[in-house]
Amino acid sequence: MTAMSNNIYIEYNFKVLPLQPASDILIAELGEAGFESFVENEDGVLAYIQKDDWVENILESIQILKNEIFNITFQLKEIEQENWNATWEENFNPIQVGNECVVRAPFHEKPNVDFDIVIEPKMSFGTGHHETTHMMLQHILDHDFKGKSVLDMGSGTGVLAILTAMKGAKEIDAIDIDNWCYLNAKENVSRNNCEHVEVYEGDSSLLKGQRYDVIIANINRNILLNDIPKYASSLNKNGILFLSGFYVEDIEMISSKCSEVALKFEKNLEKNKWVAVKYVF
Repeated sequence: MTAMSNNIYIEYNFKVLPLQPASDILIAELGEAGFESFVENEDGVLAYIQKDDWVENILESIQILKNEIFNITFQLKEIEQENWNATWEENFNPIQVGNECVVRAPFHEKPNVDFDIVIEPKMSFGTGHHETTHMMLQHILDHDFKGKSVLDMGSGTGVLAILTAMKGAKEIDAIDIDNWCYLNAKENVSRNNCEHVEVYEGDSSLLKGQRYDVIIANINRNILLNDIPKYASSLNKNGILFLSGFYVEDIEMISSKCSEVALKFEKNLEKNKWVAVKYVF
């Protein structure tokens, strides 16, 4: 993703039949093509790309659109950022992860759970609706973060960093290359009173000289493959690396890259062919 240069996005409204696994595959392929935000609904997927990054043949590389097994149609239009809230409010329902955590918007009723996360995602990825974010939240709930130093790489809304703070992490960096995600994460961190979370705009080059007990990266396969060595060099001894944003069939490739830098596979969660994997240093 690139830094935002204006206030115009292109919205694609995809109608998808059958919904799964087509919607997940479509989102993954659109992400590779430069789309940076998605809303799933009962009919399909809304996908957003900055107008400056858009070209007329943007969908030529989207292979699922050529697959006769699925019926996928779409319409597109320009959308102003300030109209985004109305769009996601129509589609955003609270997300419950296990019995402990709920991710909700400010206009939703306050739940009786240990970890109540309030976000306004705007143009950022990471509401908890997508399988990868949901599974990463599960991983965080299952682990002890008290006193830990944490990196949330590709932080989007900041929801993962926020949950680690709620679970007792004391030094947390959240990094995203997209300006809108950076601004949105700062808002959400403040909204949830997470004083130990610092939000930065940039990429893995910001990791030089930094060390963490836990690194969380929910991005996409190609970026992960490129950045895994940087994550390993930024982990403390006995550190943990959580990775998501890829499919079951990609685990072997990801694990091979991790083994090159002494990271060992420990476990993975799986949901609709997406995975979230834990590696230990």
